[in-house]
Amino acid sequence: MAGLDKIINQILAEANNSADEQLAAAKRQANAIMTAAKEEAAKAGKEISKRSEMAVTSYRERVKSTNDLTRRTAVLKTKQELISEVIEKVYQSFCARDGDAYWKTIKEMLNRFALAQDGDIYFSGRDLDRMPAGFAEEISKIAEGKGGKLTLSEETRVLDGGFVLAYGGIEENCSFKALFDSKEDAFKDQVQKILFS
Repeated sequence: MAGLDKIINQILAEANNSADEQLAAAKRQANAIMTAAKEEAAKAGKEISKRSEMAVTSYRERVKSTNDLTRRTAVLKTKQELISEVIEKVYQSFCARDGDAYWKTIKEMLNRFALAQDGDIYFSGRDLDRMPAGFAEEISKIAEGKGGKLTLSEETRVLDGGFVLAYGGIEENCSFKALFDSKEDAFKDQVQKILFS
């Protein structure tokens, strides 16, 4: 039996050696897998961190861009309001002209807008009441100088200043408001240059 015990002991020793080698190999393989997993996790962590930083940077840029746009919009709105306010004050000042300066402007406008046709001219009730003596004759002279004829109408129009010309049933609004409106873009450009250059 001693021989059998010896064989059993030898088989057990070989089995233990084989098991130890397999266990050592499994431990080495497990360590390799763990090392690879740690490296992969570190790599993934860096990638996630990089993407997060990029997302944060992108978000900051969008916020900055939005803030810049909001600021520029507010500045532009304020500039437009200032420009409109200046133009309105100039318009009100122009309409408030009185006396010789006002009627001189009316004559200049007649020289510009009168046509070589027969027509009528309409003023506001206020202007008809304060029209200087002999101004109807000046209107006729200006119209004749253009090759036409203008008749001063007793009928009035609602105007802040200026007049309305009517030729053949077609009226041309030569009021201060119409003139200012037609030149609004040019006025805005000029005011902008003066205020913000």
